[in-house]
Parts: sequence; C-alpha cells; structure tokens
Amino acid sequence: MTVGPTAAVPPADSVVWRRMHPVTPAIKGWKVLAAVLVFVTYQVGDDVRRAAELVDGGGWRILLGVLAAVVLVGFGYAALAWRMTRFAVTDDAVHLHHGVVFRQQRQARLDRLQAVDVVQPLLARFMGLAELRLEVAGGAGSAVSLAFLKEDEAAELRAELLARAAGVHTEEGEAKAPEAPEQPVFEVPMGRLAGATLRSWATVGLVVVIVAIVAMSVHSGDIAAAFFLLPGLLGLGGYFWAQLNQGANFRAAISPDGIRLRHGLTESRAQTVPPGRVQALAITQGLLWRGVDWWRVEMNVAGYGGGQDDQATANVLLPVGTRDEAALALWLVLPDLGTADPRAVVDAGLSGTGDALGFTTVPRRARLFDPFAWRRRGVLVTDRALLVRSGWIFRRLVVVPHERTQSLALEQGVVQRRLRVASLVVHSTPGPVHPQVQHLDQDVAAALLGEQADRARTARAVARPEQWMRTGEGR
Repeated sequence: MTVGPTAAVPPADSVVWRRMHPVTPAIKGWKVLAAVLVFVTYQVGDDVRRAAELVDGGGWRILLGVLAAVVLVGFGYAALAWRMTRFAVTDDAVHLHHGVVFRQQRQARLDRLQAVDVVQPLLARFMGLAELRLEVAGGAGSAVSLAFLKEDEAAELRAELLARAAGVHTEEGEAKAPEAPEQPVFEVPMGRLAGATLRSWATVGLVVVIVAIVAMSVHSGDIAAAFFLLPGLLGLGGYFWAQLNQGANFRAAISPDGIRLRHGLTESRAQTVPPGRVQALAITQGLLWRGVDWWRVEMNVAGYGGGQDDQATANVLLPVGTRDEAALALWLVLPDLGTADPRAVVDAGLSGTGDALGFTTVPRRARLFDPFAWRRRGVLVTDRALLVRSGWIFRRLVVVPHERTQSLALEQGVVQRRLRVASLVVHSTPGPVHPQVQHLDQDVAAALLGEQADRARTARAVARPEQWMRTGEGR
C-alpha cells in the first residue's frame, strides 16, 4: 500500500470510480456532537452553582448557539469529506482518494491483502450500512477503510475482493463473484463468555476496590472519601463491558476464502482471514479457568499490526472455549501439525510437563529463573511447526508454522551465561503472540537456531503462492 502523490493511479477511463453512501456524513458527523456534549458536560458539571447561574441568566441560549454552530461545522466538514472521497477496484488493487485540506491517494494491493472485515457500528447497523476494512501487509496505518456502504454492497465487495486476491477474476459481463459457502465450526455461548469474564483477575480487582471503598467510608465516617477509588471502579466496569460487548455472539466458520469470524454487540464485526495469513498462534489459560478447562486462542495476522483501538478483538480466534474447541481453532490455522498423534501433542503442550512426546525441556539449573514453571518450559519441532510450551499459573502454548518464521535471534544475559543457558526468540509480525523459548541449554539453543532457520527457509520455498486459488488448493 502506498500513500501520497506517489501512489499508482489507474487511468481515469479504465476504472469505475464509486462514492460512499450519501448518509455517511450523518453517521460520522454525530461524533462531533457527542464530543462537544461531553466537553460541555465536563466543564459545566464541575461547578453546579455556576451551571445554575448560567441557566437563570439566559446564558444557555449562547451555549446552544455555540453548540449548534460547532455541530453545523462538523456535519458540513463531514459532507465535504464525503464529496471528496471516491474509490475504485481493479484486478490488482483498491484505490482510495480522500482528503479535504490535504488530498491523499491510497492503494491497497490485492496480492498483499491480509484480511477483509465488515464492521457495523450501532448507528450504521440501524441504517443498514457497514464499513469495509482492508488489512494490508505493511504494519500500522496500512489499512484501507471504505465507510460507509450498503450492507449488501459491502458483502458483495468483500466476496469480490477475496476472489480477486485469491487469483479468481471475472471477465467483463460475467456475474460478480458469489459469496463463498461456509461451514460453521464453533460459537461461544453468552453464558460462558459472562462466566469467563467473571473468572478473571479483574473480578479480584473489583472485589478489592469495593472492599476498600467500604473500609474507607467506615473508617472516615464520610462516604466522600471513597470517591478517590471511583475511577478505578469505573475502569474495571469498563473492562467487563468491553469483554462482553466485543465477544458477544462470537461465531467461527471456514470457507474457501478463509476463516470467518463474527462477533460484537453494539458494534458487530465480520472478519475474513485468508488461508495462510496467520503468522503465529497462542492458546492460553489463566488460573481461574483451570477448573472448567477453558482456553483462549489469539493470533498474529500480518496487517493487524496494532495501533488501532479494536486490535484486541481483531486478533482473537476464540475468546473462551473448551479444550476441544481450542484444538479445533488450531486445526483451522494449521490442519496438518506434522506429527503422528497431533491431539496428544496439543494436550502435552497445553497441560503437560517434562519431555513426554518429544518436548525438549530446560535444564534443571534454569530453575533459578522460574522455580515453579521450569518443568513446564519446553519446545517441540514437528514437520510443520515450532511449538513452545510455558507457564504454570498462566499456561501457554505457542505454535509458529515454519514458513511463517520471520527471523530468529539468540539472547543470553549475564546470569544466563554463567548458568550456560540461552533464549531463542522467534520474530513474528506485530500482535499478541511473542514466540520465544527461554532458558534452554546454550548448546541446544544454538543448534535449534540453525536448524529452525533451515526449516523456515525450506518451508517458504515450497509454500503456496499468495493467490492460492490459482493452484486449486483453496480450502
């Protein structure tokens, strides 16, 4: 993707330029009104007496006038921005021209397309509109957003872009690429999501804050003293709401164009991650989930580099699920683990210890760094992936397909050098998964570094092309 005047611009007569839906300025403009109301409420609400004098003295008319002017300017700017925005789709890229004061030209190459998301904020959903987000390899700021389109138009355009990215093109006069069929895989019940949210350390923090509020009020005899802890209470409440709001109605399905994920309560999101774009995957379990054996699955997807508010959800493959569902999520990303008994290997990685099933563990002298979990630490190399096991209180299994290894590094601190141990770091694309094998015997770590570099190079050489459907290998 390129930004600025150097972006490749297709000839004007070779493509059809399109605009966003005319209601777009209204959906974007209301944010200005909300921001102004919050600011006014904060300023006036800080002094109740001053607010009362403002109402009695007729100053509210001036306030309403200023508010109306600001809203008018905000909506006017949104309308002008809509007028100056257009996009076009070619066989190779999506072109977006936008900007009022500074004109920008963005180009999202389809052969670099990492994921296509359909996002519907609450107001847009009421109006039958949706935003199409194209995540392109290139790190933070590389996404292209088409907001807002009709809901059915966004779905059709998503299917068309995924088909073109896969190497399937429709000639002029042919019907548009149909929505690829999908097979449901799993869904997260709302009760389990709520239970998992309550079985978190945030709940422990909430209890501590409430006890502290009560204790302060009783000790001082004045409830006003407890207001010092109110921001923390609101923050924890916001965390609980975010977890429920973002993970509600979570469903996963598999289709020829990739893994499809749908979730969200007030803002619904439909993600489509093409095959092979998941760079690394982590299956984790906290101590409070141990009794019910629930697991969370997160992934690094090239293009989901962070820097956006919703990346915490975009990188989630399974917010909470059973052990079987966690294994199933792994099979979606890597159907062939490259071992004779993949399920036994996964179980050993999730809750096993020692060197069973071929895991290479850290030496006993490394227990200085991790006195409780050193027996859990281990690494296993299969024909298809590198598996890293760690954690005692927070169990964690990281899986990195060989062809997705970006680079490797060997780290050894002063204490590690004295104990003859070292850590192997596997560099991946930005995301919640940070693969590393800590405190291995230094000779084992050095050998693993060289062997893994060779495996990664060989796997990349035989990996399928970016446009996977041209080879007939689409899932």
